[in-house]
Amino acid sequence: MRIAIACDHAAVSLKDDLRDWLAGDGYEVLDLGTHGTASVDYPDYGRKLANALAAGEADRGIALCGSGIGIMIAANRNPAVRCALVSEPLSAGLARSHNDANAIALGARLIGAEMARACVAAFLSTDFLGGRHAPRVDMLKEPA
Repeated sequence: MRIAIACDHAAVSLKDDLRDWLAGDGYEVLDLGTHGTASVDYPDYGRKLANALAAGEADRGIALCGSGIGIMIAANRNPAVRCALVSEPLSAGLARSHNDANAIALGARLIGAEMARACVAAFLSTDFLGGRHAPRVDMLKEPA
């Protein structure tokens, strides 16, 4: 499975931690930056993540910024993306099982590395249930 990961300046440390942890578990990781703590605009990195998912360059995505909110909104502007803001493993698993999320967003200023890894693990190990959830996910693909 190929995982794209992107962040703004507030989340570089968490991105690097997750990237290395995922690579150590055998995942192919596409690091879309940023790579330093100089101020950058989170919409640019949310867009990079969304474009990688839409183009099939990655199977799943992880978006990180200070709160997780801004980069999640930016990623979700692409209709190919269903990015859920999560803060614990239950919401990460539900994002996959009920919403077929292909990306999660985490707030680096709100969550520690251990909890972030637990969220990512739940997200990556959970399958979409389909069934009664499938028509609702299909509705998400329609323009507002």
